Amino acid sequence: MTRIMIITGGTLGDWALEEIRADDILVGSDRGALFLIQNGHLPHISMGDFDSVTTEELALIRASSQEFIDCDPIYKDLTDTEMAFNWALDQNPSQILLVGALGTRFDHSLANVHLLRKGIAHGIPCAIMDANNLIMVIDRPTRVRKGPYTHTSLLPLSLEVTGITLHGFQYPLHQATLEIGMSLGISNILLEPEGLIEVSSGLLLVIQSKD
Repeated sequence: MTRIMIITGGTLGDWALEEIRADDILVGSDRGALFLIQNGHLPHISMGDFDSVTTEELALIRASSQEFIDCDPIYKDLTDTEMAFNWALDQNPSQILLVGALGTRFDHSLANVHLLRKGIAHGIPCAIMDANNLIMVIDRPTRVRKGPYTHTSLLPLSLEVTGITLHGFQYPLHQATLEIGMSLGISNILLEPEGLIEVSSGLLLVIQSKD
């Protein structure tokens, strides 16, 4: 089972390095590639327009990557992260994990969360992780592990999500419907190491967080 880990140019830190597994396929997206190399990990592939690195850093990325793909920063239609994500989907991995996909640019952060919808369409489990959050989108019954997270929040990514039933949570829901703009699913708490979220229709954003 192959996991692809995409490291992109948002907020990064030691927490991201600790998540890397020995058998991960590492994809460096723009400045995320430099982060990997500077911390002793050679990307399997680096891609992007590399407009956030210097000429010297770009030369280092090119020399240190098994495969290198660059593009014009002006005449392109996709963000660097979406380019990397599309490439990862084409490899048909068992899982895709995005790190560095959240940061100070809310537009980029939100666009990256929306990328998780593509994973649903391809039947590939995908998630975004940062130092405090684990984010995924589900459209079917899914088990979630508590791990280090204190809260689990549910938000609709489609106009509505129906048939939401929770097992193992402090605040129960039974065949509930969440619509865009509702905060009913915010800040639930897992009572056991693992819980179950059932969904009948729609796309549900599941955000596990710790303070």
